[in-house]
Order: sequence, then C-alpha cells, then structure tokens
Amino acid sequence: MRLKSTLGIIIGSLIAGSSMGVMAQGTGAVEIEAFAKHYAPQGSRDLEDNGSLYGAGVSYFLTDDVSLGISHGVYRDLDSNYSVDGNGHKDIKGSLTSLDAVYHFGQPGVGLRPYISTGLAYQTIGQANRGGRDKSTLASVGTGLKYYFTDMLFAKASVDGTYNIDEGYTEWMGGLALGMNFGGSGRKIASAAPAPEPMMAAAAAAETPQEPISEVVRVELDVKFDFDKAVVRKESYSDIKDLANFMQQYPATRTVVEGHTDSVGTDQYNQRLSERRAQAVRRVLVDQYGVASNRVNSAGYGESRPVADNATEAGRQVNRRVEAEVEAQVK
Repeated sequence: MRLKSTLGIIIGSLIAGSSMGVMAQGTGAVEIEAFAKHYAPQGSRDLEDNGSLYGAGVSYFLTDDVSLGISHGVYRDLDSNYSVDGNGHKDIKGSLTSLDAVYHFGQPGVGLRPYISTGLAYQTIGQANRGGRDKSTLASVGTGLKYYFTDMLFAKASVDGTYNIDEGYTEWMGGLALGMNFGGSGRKIASAAPAPEPMMAAAAAAETPQEPISEVVRVELDVKFDFDKAVVRKESYSDIKDLANFMQQYPATRTVVEGHTDSVGTDQYNQRLSERRAQAVRRVLVDQYGVASNRVNSAGYGESRPVADNATEAGRQVNRRVEAEVEAQVK
C-alpha cells in the first residue's frame, strides 16, 4: 500500500539521521516520529472490527521535560456490515489531528523516559449507517514510555484515551512509534581534542601570566592623652593623618578606634573617659581628614586593657591612649 511505503521511507530516514553529529535533547529540541496505533471504536458506532491509525508527528521541547506537539493520522482497516443497499461491508475512512502537551520524567539522555500527555484533537470519520463523515472535537489523555537508544533515536509505546466532547463517549488507542530527537541544547557529539605536544604545552605554560602574590599592608595608630583629658594632642594629628591617607588609598577598609585609660579613678568613670577619647580621634578622622563616617567606629575599654604598669607615672601615661589598626590586601 502507498501509506505503508511512505511510513517505511520515514522510518528509514529516522534511522539514517541518528548518525548525524548534532546536539540532541534538552530545551529547544525538535522530535519527529512515525506511529501506528490500534484503534478501539466505541460500540455505538456499529463498526464491525477494531482498526488502526497510521501517521506522523512533530513536537518542540519548551523545557528539558515539557514538549508541545502536533500529529496527524489516518484510519485504516475499519469496516461495518451495514451498507446502503443492505449487501456486503462498508469501508470506513477517517483522520485524526491532535495537539498535545507532554511531560517527561527522568533526565534527557540515553535510557528510559516515562511520560504523560494531555491535549485536544479533531476527528473526522465515516459513519456505518449513513454517508459523509462525523466531525468531532476530542479531549485526550495518555501515558507511555520512550526509550532513547542514542541521544537522538528513540522508540515509544503509548496508551491514549479520548473523550468525544460532542457525542459524550470514550475511546482507546494503544500504539508504537519510532522517532528522532535533534537540535536541542543537550550534549554535543564530538571527538575529543588531541593532547598538546609536550614542547607546545611547556611554551604555553611559560607564556601564561602568573597570578600576583597578595601582601598584607597594615597601618597602626597610637595616640596618647593627658591625665583625665579626652582632647587629641596636636603632635598626634600627623599619625591620624597617616591612617586617614591609608584608608583613602584603600577604600574597602574599615577601622575601629579603641579608647583606654589608666587605673586612676572608678571603673565607671574610666569607661566613659575611654569612650570620649575614642570618639575624639574618630571625629578627627572624619571631620578633619574626610574618611567616610560609616568606615570608622569607636569603642571604649576603660582601664581593662593596660599595656604598661599602672603603679608608675610612666606606665600610666602609656595606658592613657587610643589605638586603631587597618590592614589591606595589595598585589
């Protein structure tokens, strides 16, 4: 038959196309298939035998798992023992055009991918007891299995149920298909690149620029204060300016200005005095030398962190201080 010859050509083309080295599967892929389905018509149609639906379809993958497809098939081997003159059998002809959305389970690639489908179809089919064709809109659901022999070539087994919206009855079909998937964003079939020659590899390594080595640069601040005072001495301004210049050079840096006192006085008083000393240095950094205020914080520690002996005047002088430290990565 001419139809069977056409299907043979399609199937042969699918098998031949599976050897092409192009990308397959994944979003943007296109699948084409040729199918044959066993058709079980509803009993009220007065058809003598079950028939077949032969056809082809094409679908497009909206994602790796979801495709939208259209197919067209023609009914064969359908007949009825009813005829207009009461003698012999009546050959029933028809066609089915479907639009289906399909969700695939599993991952793209070689192997098994189950799927479910739903869609709408338009059917025209001859009538057993009158002339012309019945034209109906169908709602369909289906399920099946696809097996990908390669990234491109696959076979499919399916079961589909259709509900005739116009007439209100259900029919079933089971089928087999052979198809090809190509043109997607999946893996590309390509030969591995040859390994570089040893001399060429060494030359390439020599020409490759080396990563610069990082180095930590640190600036420290140590400002001294008179007894019971929170006023920055004039001789300390140059040290504060050096810290400000460093922070301007490295704008990603931040610092915490830390105030301290000697042990003379109560703990509560010394805590507040240390905070005022830290805030005084912070104001010089921000107001005098333009360091952004959100880059400088202040904190007071009272007499809790001495660095010298508070029993001597020289030691107490060392402990009346504000410290700060900033470091940056340079290459």
